[in-house]
Amino acid sequence: MERKSFELGDIVQMKKPHPCGTNEMEIIRMGMDIRIKCVGCQHSVLIPRAKFEKNMKKVLRSKANADD
Repeated sequence: MERKSFELGDIVQMKKPHPCGTNEMEIIRMGMDIRIKCVGCQHSVLIPRAKFEKNMKKVLRSKANADD
């Protein structure tokens, strides 16, 4: 299985929505754990990288493309 590519500042779509109703999250910290912030209500969550990669569907907006 190929590894999903994502970077700091990307907006990603998760498999399950956040309780506020949106499933878009922004990556705000990367390491062994990844901190993501809900785009809807600004709540942040720290989750292990393996769990994040399993629950992430796709990158919606990449920060690299937004800077151009």
